[in-house]
Amino acid sequence: MSKVGFVGLGIMGTPMAEHLIKAGHEVFLFSIPSIPDSLVQAGGKACASGKEVAQNADIIITMVPDTPHVAAALFDPNGIAEGLSAGKIVVDMSSISPVETKEFAKKINALGCEYLDAPVSGGQVGAVAATLSIMVGGKEETFNTVKPLFDLMGKNITLVGGNGDGQTAKVANQMIVALTIEAVGEALLFASKAGADPAKVRQALMGGFASSRILELHGERMIKRTFNPGFRIELHQKDLNLALGVARKLGLSLPNTATCQELFNSCAAHGGSAWDHSGMVRALEMMANFEIGQKAE
Repeated sequence: MSKVGFVGLGIMGTPMAEHLIKAGHEVFLFSIPSIPDSLVQAGGKACASGKEVAQNADIIITMVPDTPHVAAALFDPNGIAEGLSAGKIVVDMSSISPVETKEFAKKINALGCEYLDAPVSGGQVGAVAATLSIMVGGKEETFNTVKPLFDLMGKNITLVGGNGDGQTAKVANQMIVALTIEAVGEALLFASKAGADPAKVRQALMGGFASSRILELHGERMIKRTFNPGFRIELHQKDLNLALGVARKLGLSLPNTATCQELFNSCAAHGGSAWDHSGMVRALEMMANFEIGQKAE
């Protein structure tokens, strides 16, 4: 059994940490604003800071919202870096900038420690079910050391390459998801405006080449008008900002990614930052002055 630290216990981090505790690992916990009582009751050990977590654990996992939060968790006073000693491993499972990730890795390596970036896909449902896809960047030897912990949290676990490559894979994932949500939204809006039953159209498409998990899950949400938070639009905006920012540095044009970001921005401007990202369709509907499921004239 390993001594594991877990910093960042939100809707994703809490079930992920719980899987580690239930497997018998000694898990040291820290989160802002507070540590969930359920994890302490399950056997997790509450700590007063990231530094304390790092002092007690051999492998320290971070799972926080954005790049500045990772930087703070690692390098702020009483942060993880202050509690590290040579030979420990830091694993960032947040979804953040690939460029900044490489810099974080260099700083952690300079302390005699190893670093993995290991962002996940699958959302809260995948975190609870321990079926996350985990995309990892770092040394193969370090990956092999941490792999048994990854196996407790996910199913599709891939060492993509060196530090930063895991984050690059996650950004690519978020680009594909956004573009597919947009395509499903356009198709169902088109079908509904043309007078067809969007639920029946979706059912027909699910049996063909257009079938996808996005059509299955998010298409249903669009039809049923259920945009309650799953993966919030504001988080997907953050991921597409990463994609567009890195693309500018690489001299790449990502026109469809930029369009999806504009649609997310439109939703956010109309109070939709906290909608599930399937709510992107609302921006298309506002432009069309027509909602999926509305009776066509």
